[in-house]
Amino acid sequence: MGHAGMAAAAVRYLRSAGAPTVTGPPVETLPRPDLRAVGEDERAPVDPARFRHVLGHFATGVTVVTAPATSAEAPAGPAGFACQSFASLSLDPPLICFMVGRTSTTWPRIARAGVFCVNVLGAHQGDLCRGFAVSGTDKFAGVVHDAAPVSGSPRLAGTAAWIDCTIHAVHTGGDHLIVVGRVDALGTSGDGDEDVPPLLFHKGRFLT
Repeated sequence: MGHAGMAAAAVRYLRSAGAPTVTGPPVETLPRPDLRAVGEDERAPVDPARFRHVLGHFATGVTVVTAPATSAEAPAGPAGFACQSFASLSLDPPLICFMVGRTSTTWPRIARAGVFCVNVLGAHQGDLCRGFAVSGTDKFAGVVHDAAPVSGSPRLAGTAAWIDCTIHAVHTGGDHLIVVGRVDALGTSGDGDEDVPPLLFHKGRFLT
């Protein structure tokens, strides 16, 4: 129940109890504050190396975000890149998000496709991750995959899980973009005790 509903319920209770109520013009609600970025002069700069070192203490899972080739890019094949910055965002509606650098050469291809699949890598797929972390090579050479059921994006074999998505929104975030995806289908490679353990990244290296 929202604030207005709670207030109305309180008024009904007071009236039923015979308590006097005050009538008058409605009270105006306060305006919501504007959202804004932190100003350059409001926070001391953080050394990038120090930032990377401290944030590296937070262990993350590792994913490969893939997208199908568009009709204009068919000769180039599908797109994909390794991504640590991935998170669940909303249950209702089902949304996820990932972050990608503004200088990424793969992101424009995913954006043009309008869809993508997040492949949650298994603990045994460190070499696969390294292959998708480099540029200028055929990242899908020798990689077994099929098509995700809704988007047709490459769904890599042997992963811990996969999430098939449509691009829902894109927001700016400093030197990165925050990409929100609406989940259309998802699944895991195992079931119960057979679940594939995830690949984890911590302090600049994979955890084994």
